[in-house]
Amino acid sequence: MEDDKQIWNEFKRENDIALSCIYHRNIDFLYGYGRKFSKDDSLILDTIQDLFYDLIRNRKNLGATDNIRLYLIKSFRRRLIREIQRSRKQNIFQFEGEHVDCEFFSIEDDWVNAETQDRRSKYIHQALLALNVKQREILYYKFYCGFDYDQICEIMFISYDSARQLVSRAIQSLKKSLTSAELFFLFLVKKIRL
Repeated sequence: MEDDKQIWNEFKRENDIALSCIYHRNIDFLYGYGRKFSKDDSLILDTIQDLFYDLIRNRKNLGATDNIRLYLIKSFRRRLIREIQRSRKQNIFQFEGEHVDCEFFSIEDDWVNAETQDRRSKYIHQALLALNVKQREILYYKFYCGFDYDQICEIMFISYDSARQLVSRAIQSLKKSLTSAELFFLFLVKKIRL
């Protein structure tokens, strides 16, 4: 059961092994992804639980997919943003018609703890903070989730050209702020840790 399309079809046929496979392959990813939007573990875990509950309840009516992670991330993102808006525990900012406060590329949580931040990580942190939230988000999807532009457009509700332009501008901004070694370190470390 390696093929996403096959696993998804088995899940829709009420195969519990397929459900278990989907859950175990994606639970850690969804949790880590949720932490980019909120530090409220309870909210994140409840949202994941609700997502899987609704998937199980509605599985016979779900559409087809050949990329389960993309399917889950789109649904989870919508749900989590809605729950964050309801809880009003976060500071908010405008996000393509949705309000949310998220931390893509959080240095503190993702790759360097506060005690061991060296000069290189401080420069990288500053360069990432200089990017706007959409630029940080799109780099996360493109380089760390491995999504192609069409998939990113589905998640972020932007056009293909806008997605390419956003990635290009983000990388150009990083190139201005970072040395080649620091830029390499940023992408190398993030790839290894995922």
